[in-house]
Amino acid sequence: MLENIVQELTYLISVLVSVVLGFVIGFERKLRSKEAGIRTHTIVCAGSALIMVVSKYGFGGQNADASRIASQIVSGIGFLGAGMIVYRQHSIHGLTTAAGVWATAGVGMAAGAGLYIVALGATVLLILVQIIFHSKYKVFRNKKLYKYNISFENLSNEDQKVKELFGVENFHSVSVKRVDGRVLFDICVLTEHEFLSSWISETLVNNPYISSIRRVEDN
Repeated sequence: MLENIVQELTYLISVLVSVVLGFVIGFERKLRSKEAGIRTHTIVCAGSALIMVVSKYGFGGQNADASRIASQIVSGIGFLGAGMIVYRQHSIHGLTTAAGVWATAGVGMAAGAGLYIVALGATVLLILVQIIFHSKYKVFRNKKLYKYNISFENLSNEDQKVKELFGVENFHSVSVKRVDGRVLFDICVLTEHEFLSSWISETLVNNPYISSIRRVEDN
């Protein structure tokens, strides 16, 4: 009886290790204000470790086929990650977060299997990868696009002038209507340039055919 208690306490160490590692990964995510933070990563890591321990030791000892239950962790976390990915404002959000949660489950599985060095090493690598890819070096940064809605009257070739002003070759979307004999354009542009309010004000003054310029924030 005492031997079984000691053995189960040993298994519990695996879960405790996974809690610590999941907390560390989640803390790094929390510092970047990501959707999945400390609680999500800690629970995913601990849950994966618990399932791994049960599948390895709960059905006949160490000779049991632990892969039969543990393999379902991968597909289960896949469903969880899919719920974190959303398409918003013409771009995909949450993909890295979902991948991080999936990798955190792998860390928990390693801890649950007693591979503490692998689990710890993977945790360090995951955090280092996040830090490096979030660095200020241009090669690691995603191209950020700014969205502007512009309304103007097209008298002759004002649409080309707008393209030149905003440094774009094409409009992202175009709406054209005729009001009192005037052709009015409501267009949207996506550009890498972030225009200051002073530039927008000056542009409206110098280009009277433009009635409004509105920057659309990514909510």
